[in-house]
Amino acid sequence: MKQKQTLRRRTPFLAAGLALALGLAVAPLDVQAQQFQSMQRQALDRIVAVVNQGAIMESELEERLAQTRSQLTAQQIDLPPERVLREQLLEQMVLEEIQLQMARDAGLSIDDTELNRQVRAIAENNGMSVEQFADALEADGLALATVREEIRRELVIRELQQRRVGSRVNLSEREVERLVEQEGVSRQQAQQRLFQRRANEELEGWLQEIRSEAFVDYRLDDR
Repeated sequence: MKQKQTLRRRTPFLAAGLALALGLAVAPLDVQAQQFQSMQRQALDRIVAVVNQGAIMESELEERLAQTRSQLTAQQIDLPPERVLREQLLEQMVLEEIQLQMARDAGLSIDDTELNRQVRAIAENNGMSVEQFADALEADGLALATVREEIRRELVIRELQQRRVGSRVNLSEREVERLVEQEGVSRQQAQQRLFQRRANEELEGWLQEIRSEAFVDYRLDDR
């Protein structure tokens, strides 16, 4: 991710003449264009999947597609066929929506204090301040507010998974001892590795379970 060096500032368009005489609030031309494009997107937007009582919109899927293409291209990973990528991402979004609904039902949430801490940690891990991180995101066409909400959703989902899956993981003393002998690691390292391995297995089964129990109606090809 390239860090932006300078911030571009735009001078607002100053309306004159009849508009001012009539006291009309005229927005800058670039703002008017953005509002028009936004209204166009809303008018053209449609549901691509119904998930229980929720829905996933085409605009959300297109945004995820754009982000994924950018990430894969930056990592020099070949893109799968468009239809395959679209279907895979939509299924991923369905699973996320199911978990977010479950989290809401359970009253799980991430407050701003924890969210700010996580955003700061991400910025620092990339060698940036929060302000520099925001500039870098903007240079990539992303708003910090949007990324913050994505992080909040991920944290909520992680909390839900830890509560639902963590309790399913059980390690025997023999398993831990066997890994210590086989890999020559400490007991604590063996416990951590075994727990992560078992948690991943349990998570896979749990995701399949909640997916099979949910009502999902795909409308990807409907026009």
